[in-house]
Amino acid sequence: MMDTLEWLSSTTPALALRRSGTLYMFVNAAHILAIGLLVGAILPLDLRLAGFFRKVPVEIVAPFLSRSAGVGLAAAILTGFCLFSVRAVEYAGNPAFLAKLGLIAFGLLNVLAVHTGQGWRTATTVGILRPAMRVSAALSAATWVAALVAGRWIGFL
Repeated sequence: MMDTLEWLSSTTPALALRRSGTLYMFVNAAHILAIGLLVGAILPLDLRLAGFFRKVPVEIVAPFLSRSAGVGLAAAILTGFCLFSVRAVEYAGNPAFLAKLGLIAFGLLNVLAVHTGQGWRTATTVGILRPAMRVSAALSAATWVAALVAGRWIGFL
């Protein structure tokens, strides 16, 4: 595992990021923007699915916010991997980074469970929210906020 992490840190993209403060700044900014898109879409969606803002039609906003969060997540993973490659060995031993990865994995499992279940189809077609959907939405909001906090915590350890 250590060999793989050291190899990753010596790849051309990792070296370019390490050598160019400007390039690193742009990738870091893109990562922050991607996280903003993810959290900025997932929190309103989760709040609506949890039962708040009942006047907002869930069958209209849920597909849009879900796709927006997906784009943000994909961009955050891509840019995050680039940032990770710069100091892969160090980050792999950082408890906050490991917590962030665990929370992201849990968040993705929750997304998978929600989107493959009947509750999502019911919510997005007729706007009816089942109790399990409300629980999953609250869990999702807590998970993604915790992942965000863990991500900010990385630099303090």
